[in-house]
Amino acid sequence: MLEITTVADDLVVLHEGTTVHRFDGLEPNTPYELRGQSVRTLPRPAGGLRCRFATVNDVHFGETEAGRIDDHPEGPIQRAEPGEPPYPETMNRTAAAEMAAIDPAAVIVKGDLSLDGHPDEWAAFEACYRGAFGDRLHVVRGNHDAYRGQTEYAGDQWIELAGVAIALLDTAIPGHTTGSLSADQLDWLDAHAAAATTPVVVMGHHQQWIGAPGGNRSDDYFGLHPDPSDALDDVAARRPAIVAYTAGHTHRHRVRRMARSGIPSIEIGCTKDFPGTWAEYRVFDSGILQVVHRMSSPEALAWSERCRFLYADFGVDYQSYALGSLDDRCLSIPIR
Repeated sequence: MLEITTVADDLVVLHEGTTVHRFDGLEPNTPYELRGQSVRTLPRPAGGLRCRFATVNDVHFGETEAGRIDDHPEGPIQRAEPGEPPYPETMNRTAAAEMAAIDPAAVIVKGDLSLDGHPDEWAAFEACYRGAFGDRLHVVRGNHDAYRGQTEYAGDQWIELAGVAIALLDTAIPGHTTGSLSADQLDWLDAHAAAATTPVVVMGHHQQWIGAPGGNRSDDYFGLHPDPSDALDDVAARRPAIVAYTAGHTHRHRVRRMARSGIPSIEIGCTKDFPGTWAEYRVFDSGILQVVHRMSSPEALAWSERCRFLYADFGVDYQSYALGSLDDRCLSIPIR
């Protein structure tokens, strides 16, 4: 199967199983016919390129079984073969190497660094990412990092780069899968966004609840609780510096729009299995491009292809769910 996996203003990448077709040096906003596929490059925002930054989430050091749901024997469940390195190391080494190749101003890790927040798992994470990026690395915990009440990687961060600021929010509730934001956190974001002189991208681990008026507002919603989800939209509506919220947690690529502010609420797929991705953000004077890359080392592609049909025994079309549409992965984020 030939899939268009990445489109940027100057780049198109297609994958055919473990074969990679990469086309560089293209013109922006231009139609191309590449290996029988019709594709148009993204428009390039006006003005200069101010910086690039990158992000990963759901890297899961310490995990040994992909596709496992609780104690169910169904799957299919994929494991590293004897003699192979642990698959989180295979995938994250590739992600770190590919991100380093663009010389990012910052690398943001949006939670689930580990399987269970064990010190050995965090040490493996640090060896992979801190060694590659040093003080350019910014990390926040996810639910897997706080199931036993751990506080490492807790707290919110304000990160200023050339042409953009990143508000990295700690959405974890220790001991729980679900996420939330406190009133203090929302006040902190509101104050920073009010004073911001550049566009602000908000990031966190848990995806936002976006529902129809009068819809189900379950306290058990798998992502960010509906009340702080709405409050986050309220802050964005009040502070036009905020241009997007981007999260992980769901292991899928998806873009929705917040109800009041209208800005994109984005989910980025996991690094550890299919399709095995990281996201690049290209910051221009008049807009930001999100460009999702499928990792393309032979080892990473071999593993991610093995994970294409995870959860099939439960009736899940994981490849469609996780990959999403091209527009969910590669898009322009306008400045308001």
